[in-house]
Amino acid sequence: MASKAAESVGAGPGALPVPLYEHVKRQIADAILIGDLAPGTVLPGEVALANQYGVAVGTIRRALADLTAGGMLMRRRKTGTVVTGRASRHGLSFFFQYFRLLGEDGSLLHSDAEVLSVTTRPAGPDQAALFAVDDGEPLLHLQRIRRVAGAPVLYSRIAMVASRMPDFPREPKNVPALIYRHLLEAYGIRVAAVREKVTAEVATKEDRKLLGLPSPSAVLVIDEEAYDQTGALAILSQHRATTAHHYYSNEIR
Repeated sequence: MASKAAESVGAGPGALPVPLYEHVKRQIADAILIGDLAPGTVLPGEVALANQYGVAVGTIRRALADLTAGGMLMRRRKTGTVVTGRASRHGLSFFFQYFRLLGEDGSLLHSDAEVLSVTTRPAGPDQAALFAVDDGEPLLHLQRIRRVAGAPVLYSRIAMVASRMPDFPREPKNVPALIYRHLLEAYGIRVAAVREKVTAEVATKEDRKLLGLPSPSAVLVIDEEAYDQTGALAILSQHRATTAHHYYSNEIR
């Protein structure tokens, strides 16, 4: 348990210390994201939370204020601080729970994920530089497809450093549908920032086969870099999607 005198906690070699309120905020946010704190849950009072996390009341107050501003919590008179379940669909919680294509009416869509393959290959110079590892460091490579109502809509290639996630499932059928959430629960790797580059391309032969597209067709291409709480690259992905009946949504807050 953290000391009440502490003002920051370590964040890995070479990284700037993380303010203590951010550390507490992440713990509460993680509990919300993985379902330990369900929507409607009333949090204990600030003094009780301060004792629980071993920090000053002011630190708790700052953490709760940030989570309230982000929509994960709300203050309710005579009740206290409540988990809303209404955090922005476009924030990081979205990456934990859903994927980035919405229905034409703006609705969230349930998708089924199928991992086609899990392989291990050595990192080339470019990938090694991005992951800050040596050339030849083993990388996990996943190929995955997502379907909505049985129709394929998004195909992904995903790379991760194998040594950072020992015992990651090697059988495609055992890979969790929500990889960000699995990394948090299994390895304590919390995705803290995501950088995307979005372009459009003519569908390749592979795109047309996997997504069931006619020729010619266009696909949306999302090159994604996901960074963990220490600032290290955790996941390198490329997603290729059809937007015939869906659209990609982003929001700056």
